[in-house]
Amino acid sequence: MSDQPITVMIVEDDEVAAKIYEQFTLKLEGFQIIATATTGKQALDMLHVVTPDMLLLDIFLPDMNGIDLLREVRKHFRGIDVIMITAANDVETVREAIRGGAYSYIIKPIMIDKFMSTLAQYASTRSQLQQHTTMDQMAVDKLFTKASIAPAARTAENVTTLPKGIDKLTLKLIRDKMQVTAHSVNADDLAALAGMSHSTVRRYLEFLVSINEVTVETFYGTVGRPERKYRWAGA
Repeated sequence: MSDQPITVMIVEDDEVAAKIYEQFTLKLEGFQIIATATTGKQALDMLHVVTPDMLLLDIFLPDMNGIDLLREVRKHFRGIDVIMITAANDVETVREAIRGGAYSYIIKPIMIDKFMSTLAQYASTRSQLQQHTTMDQMAVDKLFTKASIAPAARTAENVTTLPKGIDKLTLKLIRDKMQVTAHSVNADDLAALAGMSHSTVRRYLEFLVSINEVTVETFYGTVGRPERKYRWAGA
């Protein structure tokens, strides 16, 4: 890997999700977060001031579709790579992301190991492209065929160190509340039950999703943002 860090801009209107991406990106050696945007327009304005190596890009933005933003990036900032992170799992959106030249596509709710292995694979690809002026067919094939073996799933048993922002006692309280909840709940429901803020509960729920203790489903209504509902995995 080059001595220069891989610079990253996060484009995500969900503050909790953006913080999670930032936290785990910085756990990988050689990455640096240089900006966070919450709208497409804000991202485009920032790109005229700073030029990251990579965007972590959501599709459901308040002012525009992330696919449209991807097209703008390809048109005006061709040197920037893009990893899509989104709840959109319809074939047409995936097809347009491929056509737009996205490096990878991660479907929410994200698994932290998947997120981190994708970034690590990107760093490896980037390093190989920087180290060579020519490549044979075998080397090219390796770049175009990303690793398909998933890392071992994170579970409660193999998580030995809690990430920054996750407190052991608070985590136990959230676990206890989820275990006695027989039905799916959203972050607001659990926040009221636990007597905590929405943002705190959401952060802990997403961590529990990442270690497979809680499952999550996304529901799309007729108006407003998609709703995420959480359920204890053993319920």
